[in-house]
Amino acid sequence: MIEPDVERFRPTWRKPVGILLLLLALGIYAGLVGELSGPLGQLPVLVQTLAYIVLGTIWLLPLRRFLIWMETGRWG
Repeated sequence: MIEPDVERFRPTWRKPVGILLLLLALGIYAGLVGELSGPLGQLPVLVQTLAYIVLGTIWLLPLRRFLIWMETGRWG
């Protein structure tokens, strides 16, 4: 019988802290994007669409490394 890796299932402080930091960072980012809604609203609709698509996906770039850190404690 193979024993499961007990260390892998032991809770760490990184997960709850990571979730709180993620929520805080997303809230700040959403606020910053919301502040841009005035200037972006003056642009043509197609430019607005492209801008919101870019702004809506750019927050995903650091997410992979952040989730790896939450799981392993390493950034890569």
